[in-house]
Amino acid sequence: MSLSTREIMEMAHQHLMGNVTRFELALTHGRGMKVWDAEGREYLDFLGGIATCALGYAPEAVIRTISEQAGKLIHVSNYYYTEPLVRLAARLTGSSGLDKAFFCNSGGEANEAALKLARKYSHDLYGPGRYGVITAQGSFHGRTLGTISATGQDQVKRGFEPLLPGFTHVPYGDLAALKAAVTPETCAIMLEPILGEGGVVVPPPDYLPGVADLCAEKKLLLILDEIQTGLGRTGQPYAFQHYDLKPHIMTLAKALGGGVASGAMLAQDEVAAHLTPGSHSTTVGGAPLAMAVGLVMVETILEPAFLKNVAETGRYFLERLQNLARELGPLAKEARGQGLLVGLELTRPSGPVAAGMIKRGFLISATAGTVLRFAPPLIATPAEVDILIPALKETIQTLGK
Repeated sequence: MSLSTREIMEMAHQHLMGNVTRFELALTHGRGMKVWDAEGREYLDFLGGIATCALGYAPEAVIRTISEQAGKLIHVSNYYYTEPLVRLAARLTGSSGLDKAFFCNSGGEANEAALKLARKYSHDLYGPGRYGVITAQGSFHGRTLGTISATGQDQVKRGFEPLLPGFTHVPYGDLAALKAAVTPETCAIMLEPILGEGGVVVPPPDYLPGVADLCAEKKLLLILDEIQTGLGRTGQPYAFQHYDLKPHIMTLAKALGGGVASGAMLAQDEVAAHLTPGSHSTTVGGAPLAMAVGLVMVETILEPAFLKNVAETGRYFLERLQNLARELGPLAKEARGQGLLVGLELTRPSGPVAAGMIKRGFLISATAGTVLRFAPPLIATPAEVDILIPALKETIQTLGK
């Protein structure tokens, strides 16, 4: 007999570490944009596993692929080649314009690999004193010791000091501050094309191209963390493709596995060549099961018609949120975002709103203190947006009284 929500929570309190704050909600299954809890209550999910369940819940192609691949190979050592591994690498490099791929198990691991590669490249070319990396205030790059050092949020660092040296944080979107932070010790600049955990902050249109020009001028590596924005989230295969630029290194995760643990780092040939045998690896990364699923995710998402729907629904969603921000008056500041990564900034804490929306049957995210973040499955349509907006308006107004 299945457990109730209360029974699941009691077992969790007894056996799980308390490193995650969870809502009082136990989910059991999902289909498309919807999930259900242990009591059978239905929810419309506008968070999508934090931009991970890109094809929604229980997509048939993924279910079929997992079943077929599990009957062949789930995992083998990276001492050997497998067809899913090389097929996915070819698809990612072909769609991004980058040359080589490294696979791992998460976004944090992908970013850790990117930082190691940047330092190795610089060490090989310029010697040991050139290892600094500039990142943005408000950025989030992962939970490993290296990636929390790179992250521009103090709350993820507390208690883990001393952090790795060599990281400098500057205001996001401020090109002048970035230029001023470059020193002879700098080897790379690492940025999210849109700050996700930092509050869905979209930079000025000339910012990322300016950063790319700066990197070219100073012979720095440009690392783009596309863990949240990559693979269709913004309406392009990769967010950097909204601009006339190409990073030296790019990282992916989340949508890559659709919920199956997977991450990737891609790099240009001249940079990738410095990740020599024995310099970096992973035991389970690149496993056939994850690679087969990744190939289904990528081939589905990168279809032009699919990306067109993401872009059109994203524009509609942002327009509805912008209208809502005006209707809410002093309760809201602005709506912003790109594609199906959008946010609504309030003038008060956003956490109670996210909790209140659960009671109305919606899953959303509170981040950066006052921001509501929406990163639904990429199969979302305007019809689902129209269901969300009235409930969101009523929740915010009720809590604002």
